[in-house]
Formats: sequence, structure tokens, C-alpha cells
Amino acid sequence: MNDVLTLILGGGRGTRLFPLTQMRSKPAVPLGGKYRLIDIPISNCLHAGLKRIFVLTQFNSASLNRHVAQTYRLDMFSDGFVEVLAAEQTPESSDWFQGTADAVRQAARHFIGYDAEHYLILAGDHLYRMDFCELLDSHIESGADITIAAQPVTSDDATEMGIFRFDQRGQIAGFEEKPKADRLAEMHSSVPRGSMMTGGVTAEKPFVASMGIYVFSREVLLEILNQPGVDFGKEIIPKSLATHVVNPYIFRGYWADVGTIDAFYSANIQLTQRGAPFNFFHPRRPIYTHPRFLPGTRAHDCRIDASIVAEGCYMDRCEVRESVVGIRTHIETGARITRSVLLGADFYEEEVAATAVPLGIGRDVVLDRVIVDKNARIGDGVRLVNDSGVEHADGDGFYIRNGIIIVPKGAQVRAGVTA
Repeated sequence: MNDVLTLILGGGRGTRLFPLTQMRSKPAVPLGGKYRLIDIPISNCLHAGLKRIFVLTQFNSASLNRHVAQTYRLDMFSDGFVEVLAAEQTPESSDWFQGTADAVRQAARHFIGYDAEHYLILAGDHLYRMDFCELLDSHIESGADITIAAQPVTSDDATEMGIFRFDQRGQIAGFEEKPKADRLAEMHSSVPRGSMMTGGVTAEKPFVASMGIYVFSREVLLEILNQPGVDFGKEIIPKSLATHVVNPYIFRGYWADVGTIDAFYSANIQLTQRGAPFNFFHPRRPIYTHPRFLPGTRAHDCRIDASIVAEGCYMDRCEVRESVVGIRTHIETGARITRSVLLGADFYEEEVAATAVPLGIGRDVVLDRVIVDKNARIGDGVRLVNDSGVEHADGDGFYIRNGIIIVPKGAQVRAGVTA
């Protein structure tokens, strides 16, 4: 593992996660009541003994930089580190990162001096638990120049991902980034009949998709970065198929790209279910995050079912079902919250001047299929349920995206508002 350097990509503007990315980058978005998305790839790295990690950031990166700096302070007697590399103007380039490969290219001036035989490149907005030791062993033992983690997906998911095409010998014959539905219908499957490569495809999941997790041998990556191309999926990988040994690593565990409002909401709600394919209750591979030293949650005469309630909350005579309640959330008397994701708060009300609408969820509030971002204030009697089934709208203190109501960070919803 000392021969591996990890690069985690902070992503672009995150427009598909708006308004959660209005004031933060995608990897900094809170998850599961107390974590942030960036905690997932960093924790997977640390469990594999990968302790030399760069996080490449560009948009709205202040909260991500702060979280990484406060959380991942590694042993001063080792050479381990988790360091942020922000986009910058240099004599060679005055542009922002133009894509995944361009981000690595511009950051190379900072990491090229580190001893590393292999580079592990990860996305910062995916939810999964993977043993990177197995991935790296596969890369080394196969003699590959590039290894790409992949898994079978449905036709609907395939339109948003990079899709492999295999030949009869089981070798990668092509790679197409986000193919259209008609192109997928023409392909039928990533694996032709009789191919030596099965890839775990089924009738329900006929395509093998890239997970955005790459292993490059050192010289190969440095060679590729000297060639034209700004994006790994759209340009670098397709071109490399003709010049390098590119192998897939088929991952059979749970993986989700939570880069959209719908995917983010579903991933959080799924955490509350019995037998969820991903959860944070792992005996040997926990997900690390910033230790906040908060008190245990207080709940008085509440009814809570199939929910996750983080620490530091205060709940008074309320009902919470199939929901995630984030740190420091205050829920007042009579509130009914179902199928909702509350991201919590960064402070208690006593720490700042009180306003007309207190921090948290007011009295007799009704929330169903709502994401409430941090530090939001929802007044008494507010009803956010989207009875009319609106798919896309901008309201007074809230947005609706994909039929899900989102209250932005620090927003205030006045008492009595309904939607």
C-alpha cells in the first residue's frame, strides 16, 4: 500500500444536486445523519492501509476543506496525510478543471514527486464499501496498465454511466460514455452471447458500467496526461483501449452514485430499512467522520419507527417514521415527519441570536418526502407534503425537484406555509 497514491475528485458544480450544492461541493453534502459523502472514499482508503490521499476540489470547496482538515489528522510519526488540492491558476494553465482527467493533469505538479507505482483515482460522491486491496491485487496480478471497477446495471441506469462492450474472448472491445436509450437497445448487452466474460450480467442488468474508480500504473498515467483529453470516461479510456491493457474489476457489492436529488434521497431513506444493502453498522469497517462530542439525543413522549436519529437532537412529543434525523435537530410538539431526510444543524440556538422562527422543526409541522438542509427553520403549522404531485417548482423557502421538496441550507419557511 506504500506504493499507491490516492486521488479523490471533488467533482464539478453539482447542478443535479441543487440546492444541496448551492453552498457546498458534492463531496461535502451530509449523509446518514452525521457523515459527509467524502467520508466514504476516505474511510475505504484508510481500511485498506492507503494513507496518502489528495482531495482535488474546485467549486464551493470551503466546507469540504474544513471538514477534511478537522477530521483526517493522521499520525504525525507516519508519512500518511489527507490533503486538499484546490484548483489554481499556474504559469501552465489559467483555467478551471475542465474534466476529471484535466483535474488530475493540473494537480500532477503537486503529487508527481511522491513515490508511487500506482495511482488510485476515486470520485467523492459515491456510496459503497469496497476492499481496495482486492482491486489493487487484481490490477497488479493481471499486469494491467489501467483497471476500472465495474458492475452490472439496468438499462435505465446505463444512460447515465460509462458502458463497456466485451468481445467473445472476454476482452474489452469498447467503452461508451452515457449512451442514449436507442444505442443501448442496439447493443442489447455489454456481453455478447457465448463470451468468456460474464461480468455478472443478467436479463435485468444487461450492461456493465464503470464505477468511476480507476487504478493506473504510474508511467501510464503520466504518459496519458501528456496527451489531449480532459475527461477519463469520454476521452481517455476509449482511446487507451487501443494502446494499453485495460481490464475491468467486477465489483459485486452495493454501489450508488448519489449525484442527483432523487438518488441522494433514496440512498438516505434506504438506510432506515431492514436489510438495507448499505448501512453504517459494520463491525470491522466503520465509516469515519468528524468527532463532534455531542450529547445523546433526548426524546420525550415520541413515536419513532424505522428511522435513524443522530446524536445531539431534542425531540418533544412528535412522530418520526422512515426518516433520517441529523445531528442537533430540534423537533417541536405535534410534528409529524415521514419519509424525510433532515440534515441537522451546525449549532444550537443558544449559540446565536434567536429569530422569529426558531432553528429546527416547529410545532404541528407535517413533512412527507422532504429533505431539510442544515440550519433550516420551519415555522409552526407548516405542511410540506406535495399533495398535488408537482415535479419541479420553486417555492417560498423551498424547492421541488423530482417530486421531492427541499428546504435549502439556512432557509426559513414561514409559519402556516403549505405545499
